Amino acid sequence: MSVRAKKHLGQHFLKDEAIAKKIADSLTENGYDTVLEIGPGMGVLTKYLLQKSYTTHVIEIDAESVEYLENTYLNLAPRILSKDFLKINISDYFENKPLAIIGNFPYNISSQIVFKTLENRGQIPEFSGMFQKEVAERIAEKEGSKKYGILSVLTQAFYDVDYLFTVPPSVFNPPPKVDSGVIRMVRKKNFTLPVDEKLFYRVVKTAFNQRRKMLRSSLKSMHLSDKLREDSIFAKRPEQLSVEAFINLTSLIEQDAS
Repeated sequence: MSVRAKKHLGQHFLKDEAIAKKIADSLTENGYDTVLEIGPGMGVLTKYLLQKSYTTHVIEIDAESVEYLENTYLNLAPRILSKDFLKINISDYFENKPLAIIGNFPYNISSQIVFKTLENRGQIPEFSGMFQKEVAERIAEKEGSKKYGILSVLTQAFYDVDYLFTVPPSVFNPPPKVDSGVIRMVRKKNFTLPVDEKLFYRVVKTAFNQRRKMLRSSLKSMHLSDKLREDSIFAKRPEQLSVEAFINLTSLIEQDAS
């Protein structure tokens, strides 16, 4: 399949077999026996997933890639979904069965893939994959860093994230202009929030939309009481707050509104 066929998806094809195997080996295989690979392309990662004890499914939007996979991996053919991952209802295809997500994700939709995973976290105990390095670092970053932001807080509220390794541009065709990074997300034992989830998302997003300002200013649109705004937490900037602190902040705002 030509590289041109997937150019619109922002996809760079991994050509290094050792890296592909390393990504496949990054899954712990704990708590599930089904794995869904997103965007397998020519199957460089798929071949190593098929060697594992779990059952591998793949989802691919590009028709030429689907045809190649069907002809190359005959045993996989019944488990190839010719769909857009961002548009499917996961339970329609996997019922309530736990499954892990893995892939070499197209740069231009990688964050959306993470957000969809968070929405379906009840069914996804583990997630492993390759991103643009900057995005991978943002997902894994802890508070106190300029890279720490919305993606960091929302992901780490539900998953423990490990940045595993960096991948250079030279192992792709065509080579991207930046490094890539591989992360693994393992769902926390308690993956529900003790506060209203929609409010938590709103607080995090509103705070980081004006990340240079103190929370007292950035959260002004939430119409907080003067008494609450006197709390010392509102003198901080969002990047200074841990995930737990954001949960506590949301709880304070909930109590203030009641």
